[in-house]
Amino acid sequence: MSLAVEISLARPGFTLDVAFDSPGGVTALFGRSGAGKSTIAGLLAGLVRPDRGRILVDGEVLVDRAVGIFVPPHRRRIGSVFQDGRLFPHLTVRQNLLYGAWFARRHASGKPLDDIVELLGIERLLARRPATLSGGEKQRVAIGRALLMAPRLLVLDEPLAALDQARKDEILPYLERLRDEMRLPMVYVSHARDEVVRLADRLVVIEAGRVVSAGPIGEVTSRFDPAAGSEAAAVLAVTVGAIDAGHGLATLDFPGGRLTVPAGRLVVGQRLRLQIRARDVAIATGRPEGLSILNILPATILDMAAAGPTAVGLRLDCGGTVLVAEITRLSAEALALAPGRPVHALIKSVSFDRPPAD
Repeated sequence: MSLAVEISLARPGFTLDVAFDSPGGVTALFGRSGAGKSTIAGLLAGLVRPDRGRILVDGEVLVDRAVGIFVPPHRRRIGSVFQDGRLFPHLTVRQNLLYGAWFARRHASGKPLDDIVELLGIERLLARRPATLSGGEKQRVAIGRALLMAPRLLVLDEPLAALDQARKDEILPYLERLRDEMRLPMVYVSHARDEVVRLADRLVVIEAGRVVSAGPIGEVTSRFDPAAGSEAAAVLAVTVGAIDAGHGLATLDFPGGRLTVPAGRLVVGQRLRLQIRARDVAIATGRPEGLSILNILPATILDMAAAGPTAVGLRLDCGGTVLVAEITRLSAEALALAPGRPVHALIKSVSFDRPPAD
């Protein structure tokens, strides 16, 4: 499912003027609070009308102000999940879910209630009312209600922002299941980088109502842009290859080699995404000996760029996977680093400050 957005909207003290597209998968709208992300979510859902522009979903024009097209929300087949869940307090969980299913009657492609209940792990909640649910449980029910509408696109507007880390960790695996098992296209709004890295295929960075960067997530996060105020990082798709229970470590396999990280509750065969920050990667011109560092990966310098007044950013080709490193300009000069030079990337296992998400 493709998505194309080119819209403008002016309000007192704020102007939104954005254009981006996506071939499908999970598209994250990322930026600080007040950047305009939630406004874009409202425009997609049909809750806000733009002053100018067009919105196309899967080739269908939902909005075109130039010719007066505006498809109302109930005809868009876009499911929306908000920060606060917005469940009906007087209905049970089952009744809230069935309210979503009522909208899917014309669409045979909608999944049965039992399938959605199992997918989200909410079987034991069906007879309860929203007031008795935790924040994480409410959000899972809200996601289920949206899914039962048989949407062609799911828009999630800061769905985890009001939750503590434990509740976030509870819900994220279910969102990964939506992405991987249902392959449901999503627009995910967030200012939390760890959520975006874990879920998104494509990243659109919004700042003060403008798109400042957009593209595949690994490409966008690996850019060195000191003015943007965000640190560069590589995003790796990895598979758990082995568990060393005696030392509490896991081996992660990816096309560029192997990484050793804290195991947490990872299991062999599990697939996940891993973020490696540029400042956690050191560089050696030869393979070092006698080090405590477990992760030593051969790589080739792709390019170099300024990463601050005293720093240089390196993009590295590691077996077809891009890694990034940030070192001092003095070190780069002392090592005579240049594009095309073979090096080794050194990454401490303890730099993975939390075990990859369970």
